[in-house]
Amino acid sequence: MNHTTKQQGTVVRLFSQLKGQRVRLTVVLLSIIIYVGLSIWNPMFSAQVIDHLWQSIQAAWKDGTPFAISWTNMGPELLQLTIQYFFTWIFYYLQSYLMAAVAESLNLELRTQIARKLNRLPLRFFDQNKAGEILSRVTSDLDKIAEVLQTGLLKLIVAIGTVIGSLIVMFYYSVTLTLIFLVFMLISVFITRAVARRNLWCAEERQRTIGVLTGVVEEYYNGRNVIRAYNHEKESLEKVAEATEENRAANQKADFLTNCVNPLIRLLTRLAQVVIAVIAGCAMLQGTMTVGVVQAFFQYINQTAEPLTEASFMINSLQAAFASAKRTFELLDEEEERPDPAKPAVLARAKGNIAFEHVNFGYTPDRLLMKDISFSASPGQKIAVVGSTGAGKTTLVNLLMRFYEVNGGRITVDGISTAEMTRGGLRRNFGMVLQDTWLFGGTIAENIAYGKPDASREEVIRAAKAAKVDYFIRTMPQGYDTVLDNEASNLSAGQRQLLTIARVFLCNPPILILDEATSSVDTRTEVEIGKAMKRLMDGRTSFVIAHRLSTIRDADTILFMEQGKIIEQGSHKELLAKKGAYAALYYSQFE
Repeated sequence: MNHTTKQQGTVVRLFSQLKGQRVRLTVVLLSIIIYVGLSIWNPMFSAQVIDHLWQSIQAAWKDGTPFAISWTNMGPELLQLTIQYFFTWIFYYLQSYLMAAVAESLNLELRTQIARKLNRLPLRFFDQNKAGEILSRVTSDLDKIAEVLQTGLLKLIVAIGTVIGSLIVMFYYSVTLTLIFLVFMLISVFITRAVARRNLWCAEERQRTIGVLTGVVEEYYNGRNVIRAYNHEKESLEKVAEATEENRAANQKADFLTNCVNPLIRLLTRLAQVVIAVIAGCAMLQGTMTVGVVQAFFQYINQTAEPLTEASFMINSLQAAFASAKRTFELLDEEEERPDPAKPAVLARAKGNIAFEHVNFGYTPDRLLMKDISFSASPGQKIAVVGSTGAGKTTLVNLLMRFYEVNGGRITVDGISTAEMTRGGLRRNFGMVLQDTWLFGGTIAENIAYGKPDASREEVIRAAKAAKVDYFIRTMPQGYDTVLDNEASNLSAGQRQLLTIARVFLCNPPILILDEATSSVDTRTEVEIGKAMKRLMDGRTSFVIAHRLSTIRDADTILFMEQGKIIEQGSHKELLAKKGAYAALYYSQFE
């Protein structure tokens, strides 16, 4: 499929999204037709009015009587012309208003489709795409589509109708003057295309320098303490100034080329008008053209020249919109998660029997990351997962939560395959504390109650106390009602970790997953949390991912992973007695 065919497919698909807007679009189309018709008819009628006015003035001058406009003399014609201009204005604003409503409704519909799509996409998609890239498709791409639909597309349709109609009338009035005008307009189009090619390169250069400048500023902002510690303020300022100057030069070139075209085109239009005015003046003296026709001809020149001047801008805007639509549809066409079973198994509250039975997994079936993973956990057992970075520890618990689908084997909870349950039903049995904390913009109490929104304040406080976080919350300005921003920048890393742990205490799930849950807290706090975690894990099946092996010596089973395989499993004492990979790692931490 070539590029043109793909673009046509994108255009067809974009406009198919407007099927729910047929009434509005019909009214917009009718408004455009009436508006264009009035725009073409108004100058023609004004020519008749002015010719009538001029004849009346000449007659009064010949008769030696003072000229005056009365209802019987010019009243009906002037009233009709006023009404025509009024309705031209009405239909212009009607089409603009309705097209804005159509564009924003389309924007809302696409955003809704994307929001639903994101909830159905597998975790693999988010692993392979940057957050900023996804965000740009939801925001800037859709904004570009809406902006162009309500401005560029509307202007283009109106311009096409107005230009065609105006040129027909202009040829009717004078073939010679119209051909002269078209010669100047062809020169304008040639200049516009030449400048546009150069401007494209300058625009790309500007975006490149903006990227460089943004990267430098972000890097130095994040590393400001290190820069100060090593006395590199002067060098960092010089590099920022250098990147800023490069961006300024690129902006200057791009802005100049963007802004120089329209004045140049308008100059050519004025030159065309001068030439046409001279020839039209001669025609009036010869009596082959009337005053009304000449002024109407100049109205048509203005109606035709302006759209032709902006044609390249409108076409480029439409291409940008179609490019944004293509990116949007690519997102909507991404492969989704496997749908939940039609008649799912229901597990109201799991007992905690977990089994991996010969599980294989890979992001693609031909490249497996985990091979033949088998182990089991009984209710109340603590399972520790250890190994080097990239060994597959986090992937293992992601499979358990069904963030990924296995390529072979099966995972069961209380004897039921996780594939036979709905994802929501499965995950309600799990509580999860990750190494990377996540808090949303809201109060501290709302963040703790994220997994149980209907929790009472007393329940929230009990969970906070269990996580040893109640004391520092009460030192905050508004206590539990202190509002956090989405990065919780007013809290330390350890405090953020404690809040996520309190969130799990409140949910009280039968199965726990702790992925380096105490990695951001100090040793003393870790001991306190360890005591609280021990109470929390009592009677619950727990999976603990840890790098510090001292924290998992009491685990019932330790799984030592390497390159996606479990190479050793057993208790702490059993693995030390084997003197294998686990023992070597353990002793290396205590040398």
